[in-house]
Amino acid sequence: MTTVAVRLLAALTLSVAARELSAQGALGDRYAVIPRPGVLTPQTGAYTITRNTPIAASPAFASVARRFVRDVANPTGFDFVVRPATASAQGIVLRQVKGLGDEAYRLDVTSNGIVAEASTPAGAFYALETVKQLLPPAIYRDAPIPGTVWSVPAVHIEDAPRFTWRGSHLDVSRHFMPKAFVKKYIDLLARHKLNRFHWHLTEDQGWRIEVKKYPRLTEVSSCRPQTLVGSHTDDPAKQLFDGTPHCGFYTQDDVREVVAYAAERMITVVPEIEMPGHVQAAVYAYPFLASTTDSIPGLRTIWGVSKYILNPSDSSVAFMQDVLNEVLTLFPSPWIHIGGDEAVKDQWKASPQIQARIKSLGLKDEHEMQSWFIKQMDTFLTARGRRLIGWDEILEGGLAPNATVMSWRGMDGGIAAAKEGHDVVMAPGSHTYFDHYQSRDKKSEPLAIGGFTPIDTVYSFEPVPPSLTPDEAKHILGAQAQLWTEYIPNPQQLEYMAYPRLVALCEALWSRKDRRDFGDFMTRLPVHLKRLDALDVNYRKLDRAKVTP
Repeated sequence: MTTVAVRLLAALTLSVAARELSAQGALGDRYAVIPRPGVLTPQTGAYTITRNTPIAASPAFASVARRFVRDVANPTGFDFVVRPATASAQGIVLRQVKGLGDEAYRLDVTSNGIVAEASTPAGAFYALETVKQLLPPAIYRDAPIPGTVWSVPAVHIEDAPRFTWRGSHLDVSRHFMPKAFVKKYIDLLARHKLNRFHWHLTEDQGWRIEVKKYPRLTEVSSCRPQTLVGSHTDDPAKQLFDGTPHCGFYTQDDVREVVAYAAERMITVVPEIEMPGHVQAAVYAYPFLASTTDSIPGLRTIWGVSKYILNPSDSSVAFMQDVLNEVLTLFPSPWIHIGGDEAVKDQWKASPQIQARIKSLGLKDEHEMQSWFIKQMDTFLTARGRRLIGWDEILEGGLAPNATVMSWRGMDGGIAAAKEGHDVVMAPGSHTYFDHYQSRDKKSEPLAIGGFTPIDTVYSFEPVPPSLTPDEAKHILGAQAQLWTEYIPNPQQLEYMAYPRLVALCEALWSRKDRRDFGDFMTRLPVHLKRLDALDVNYRKLDRAKVTP
C-alpha cells in the first residue's frame, strides 16, 4: 500500500471514529440516565407531555403518581389529575404487575404515551424518576421556563438495583444542618435512586435530637460556645476559635416530618445515637454517665476523638435504652445505628470501679466490656423488632448476635462480619468518605479533614470483595457515602463536597457491574449537571472534578 493510500485510510478511519463518538455523545445527551439502567434500548420518535396529558395509576401506585404530579406541577405549569388505570388508559400510565423485583421497573415510551410497570411503589417511583431524567433539565426548576417542550424520547428500559442498601450518611452534630436543607438533601438522594439516609444525630460537639425524658440533652448540649478555626490541633497554644455559639436541634415533630418526607420518596431514615464513645455532649448534660470523677468540660469545641466514654453501669445502660425507646417511636427504620466507633477506653482502664465490673461480669478486658455494652443494646432492639447496626469496632470483643456491621476502616471488618454470617454495609474511607479532598492540590479546595477521593475513585468502588464466597457475598447489603462535617460548616459547602461524587456512587451501587463504564458515565454527566443546576446544587464543577488530576 502506498504512503498516500495509508494516509487516506487513516483519515477515513479517524473520520468514522469521530462520527461514532459524535453519535455516542448525542445518544448520551438524549438518554443521559443516571444511574445507568440494566437495559436501555433507544426507539424512534418521542412523546410530548402537555397540560392535557392524562395520568393514570393502579391503586397501589396512586400516591406515587400524585407525588410525580406535585413534582412537575411548578416547572410545567400543568395541573394534572391522577385517574385509575384502566385497560385502555393512555398518556402516562403506571401499572402494577407481578414478577418484578421490589425496586425494579419496566418503562416504555412511544409516540402514543408512557407506560411504566412495577410490582411495588418503589419500582413505580424509580420509573417516574427515570421519566424526569428523560425530560429537559428544566423539569427540576420551581417555575416554568418559557418555550420548554416537555418531550420524552422513545425508549424501552428494564431496570433494577444491584444492592438493597444505597445510601448517604450526614453528620449534623459537628455542624448543624437546618431541617429545610435536610429535606433538600433527601430530595437529592431520591433523584439518584438512593434509599437510605443515615442521620448522625449525636456527638461530642452537640446533641441534635429532642428526648422528652432527658430535656438537658438539648437544653444544655445542643449549643457549644464556639468552634475551632482551621485544622485540628490538640495544642492549646495553636488553637484559634471563632467565638460564635453554634446551636441547633430537631424537635420530635421535626423528626417525624423528615421521616415522613423521606418515606414518600422511598427512603428509610436510619438514626445514629453514638455510644459508648463520642458522648461528651451526653456526659456534660448528665454527669452521672461519666466514667471518671474528674470535672467534666462543656461541649467539645475542637475536632478529634474525645476521651470521654460512658460508664458501662446499669444506670448508663438504662439511660441509653430510655433514649432509644423514644427514638423507636420516631423512626420506623428496621435498623438503629448505635455508633460503637473510636471509644477510647483510658477512663475505663483508670477506674477501679469499672475494672471491678469487668471482673464481676467475667470479662477479659475493656474490649469485651464494650462488647457487653453493645450486646445490651442489641438485645433491647431485637426484643422490639429492630436490628442494631454499628461501625466495625463493634466486632472487637465479640459481635452481638443480630448486629449489622458498617465497615469504615477499609473492607476487612465487613469481610470478617460477612464470613461470620452478619449483614454488612460497606463504607470504606478509601472510596466513600466525601469529607476528603477532591484534588491533590489542596490549596485549590476548601479546607477538608484530609485524604484524597476523586470522582473516578468513587466510581470504581466495588462493594463485594473477591475473597467472599457467593453465600458470604449475600450479606453485603450495599454501601453508602459518608459526610462528616468537622470542616463542612454550611449546606452550600456540603453540596460541594457531596456532588458530583455522590452521582458516581449512585451508579456504582445501582447498576450491574457489566453496565458500569466510567467513560460512558462521563458522557452522561454534563447533562446531569444541568439538572443539578436547576436544583440549585452547589456541586464541584466538572472541569475540576473529572479524572484524577
